[in-house]
Amino acid sequence: MSQPVLGILTLYLNDRKTLEERPVYEKMIAAGKRIGIHVFVFTPQDVDDGAGRINALHFKPETRSWSRKWVKFPHVIYDRCRIQRSHRFQELLAFRRRYSHLTFLNRPLRNKWTIYKTLSRVPAFRNHLPATKLYQSTEDVTSLLRKYATVYVKPINGTGGRGILRIDRRSEGSYLLQGRNHSRGIVKPKVVSGQSLAPAIRSWDMHGDRYIAQQGLNIKLPNGRVHDYRMLVQKNGSGAWEVTGCAGRIGPAGSITSNLHGGGQAASMNALLRQWVGSEAQISQIKSTAEKLGISVARHLESTYEALCELALDLAIDRNGRIWLLEVNPKPSREVFSKAGERDVYRKAIVRPIEYGLWVYQQRRVSHGHKSSLSAEHRNASSGQPDGNYQPQALNLEAYGVY
Repeated sequence: MSQPVLGILTLYLNDRKTLEERPVYEKMIAAGKRIGIHVFVFTPQDVDDGAGRINALHFKPETRSWSRKWVKFPHVIYDRCRIQRSHRFQELLAFRRRYSHLTFLNRPLRNKWTIYKTLSRVPAFRNHLPATKLYQSTEDVTSLLRKYATVYVKPINGTGGRGILRIDRRSEGSYLLQGRNHSRGIVKPKVVSGQSLAPAIRSWDMHGDRYIAQQGLNIKLPNGRVHDYRMLVQKNGSGAWEVTGCAGRIGPAGSITSNLHGGGQAASMNALLRQWVGSEAQISQIKSTAEKLGISVARHLESTYEALCELALDLAIDRNGRIWLLEVNPKPSREVFSKAGERDVYRKAIVRPIEYGLWVYQQRRVSHGHKSSLSAEHRNASSGQPDGNYQPQALNLEAYGVY
């Protein structure tokens, strides 16, 4: 029997064919070798459509060397592609359309606004969602500022804190504007009057993106730095959703975001909650509620948007211990756990998609074998001729998850 094969689908960062997560892929390939599934990396640019083959990137853990080899399509595909403004992303969209019949562990998730609307329809989630509007005019921002002291304006497809604007309403009627540009650089804060607010919002460089306006929360630590939590929810090797881990993130001085790529620091969830909440009983309750929320959100989004294998939830916890879901990321990085000193969680975060990929492959083999046997029985029954290898036996419904 041939070995199962998993292909990690990614995008080159540039035309020099630079890979963004090479060290992570090396660990995933090594994990695959340990558990019995061959793993390689490829991009849409590496596919020969006519020949039905891929000039894939292979890694040998023993020699720590990369090489290319022409291979057939994998049994399952793990899509790690993030949005780019490039011809490479357009090639990805064409690949997904052309090969939509293949087995993907995860399908594309929608943008922040669509996800917000999807979750807000579920009563159990509404209490955890900050008030959010699609930005169509400055009135969408100013109407939120009449209700809330802080409002964030952020791109619906943005990652890593890029292009985010934070507006704070001040007691004397002026507004403090702070933000990060699309290169993640901190934009110098400025104070504007009420009359100058709308022009200031309109002048913010939105980079041609669509934006949302969202209620801001009081998540500044005593030292003035913002903080939040990154929860990773993944399918395990039995096909069930589990919380792999949750770690804290602390933004650098003067930053409105906590993203590690923007200079943030990682911390254990417990250590950060002890600074913020104090009560061990309340901390235990917060963690339990957060985990239930994470699993419920993952299940609901998967039921809405087809196959998913992992999600990162960015959570905020206010002074009253209320948990807020800031956004959902379908292509999460894992380094927050490594940088928080949680090496076991980091290793689990890397291995789980590979274990889940093996499980999906095995389930499909069982399913296809079941269909083939039923098809053979049907042919024999139709012809009236017994198959020499056929022995009538009861169908084990429990094995197929029907019982």
